[in-house]
Amino acid sequence: MAATLEQIARYLDNRGWSYELEQDNNRIITGVQADNLENFLLVIQLDEDGEFFKLFAPQVISGIIDHPHKEAILQSMLCISWETKMLQWEYDPSDGEIRAIIEFPLEDSILTEKQFNRCLSGLIQIVDEIAMPRLQAVMETGTDPGDEDIGERLLLTLQEEAPGILELLERAMEARKNRGIFPAEEDKS
Repeated sequence: MAATLEQIARYLDNRGWSYELEQDNNRIITGVQADNLENFLLVIQLDEDGEFFKLFAPQVISGIIDHPHKEAILQSMLCISWETKMLQWEYDPSDGEIRAIIEFPLEDSILTEKQFNRCLSGLIQIVDEIAMPRLQAVMETGTDPGDEDIGERLLLTLQEEAPGILELLERAMEARKNRGIFPAEEDKS
């Protein structure tokens, strides 16, 4: 079965998007206006006769080979991958290019329009709204502002893993507070 460029082009047509179909390279090139990325280019590529799907944003960041905060930038990229679904980061050590990518095997399945749209919207949203502001801060300061949000990430993870747990914890904390026994007060005794 696999996917075809023509099929993906129809999905883009349904969205009213402009694009360039590069049949010889098995890819479609398009782009989007973004708040935190000046030139948000998107490449949709089919490999292995349409059995492997790739959607990536090349050169999201470039030239970090000798950047003073290179280690913090790369570590932050790994953290963002850990905290989000689907999105991965690639780093080319030869030129310092960083790209964001979603890729997966289709094998004998088709790529549905709903799947494609989720990948496209997910990549755009995560890169523009979450990753770029964070990575730009790391490039400027060497410190990942995401580290400051560890408590919030923990709460989000708890909510995903055990829906309703946050409300239960909130009620339990309120009950302890009303009884005059709160964790901060217990530590003082």
